[in-house]
Formats: sequence, C-alpha cells, structure tokens
Amino acid sequence: MTKARKQEYAPLVVSALDKKFKPAQAKFITIMESGSWSAAYVSTPVSDDGVMFFQTVNGKKQFRDVWGGYADPSEKPELVSWAKKLGAPQDLAKCFADEVTE
Repeated sequence: MTKARKQEYAPLVVSALDKKFKPAQAKFITIMESGSWSAAYVSTPVSDDGVMFFQTVNGKKQFRDVWGGYADPSEKPELVSWAKKLGAPQDLAKCFADEVTE
C-alpha cells in the first residue's frame, strides 16, 4: 500500500459516503485491482469497515457499491456472485471474497 495509492483512493472514499470526514482519516486494509475495476477495503471514522467497489470510466474512478460486515468462509460463493453482479471481473470478485472471509 503506497502513500500515492492512499492519496488516490481517500478522496473517493470520502465522496462516496454521506457523512464527511478528512481523507487522511481513511485507513486502508487493502486495495485490489483488476482491469478497470478496483475494490478498497477501508475503515473510516463514520462507518463500519467495508469494501468499496470502483469502476474506471473515461479515466475516472466511479463508486459502484459497498459491502460491509463479516462473512464466513461458507459464504464465499455468494460474495463472488454479489461482486460479479456489480460488474466486477471474476478474479477481483474472488479476491474480495477471499479477503473478507479470512
């Protein structure tokens, strides 16, 4: 996780949430990327930890949806399916499911 990557994603996280906070307060657990899609597993002072999905369209990352909570390893197929329904590629969907169930 580079400082540049954090600086790129922190404002995206702030703008996607209703309650505002300083971008520096976003704490990233991991950022996963595949093609034009990415997912940031992030902790903020105004929300539970969550995985925020973004899709790059015309060179700009656009917020698509957020997944929050805890998951059991038995839920991996459902998590992969949920991410794929958003449009996320298979490899990102699988990586997301692995990350949140470990």
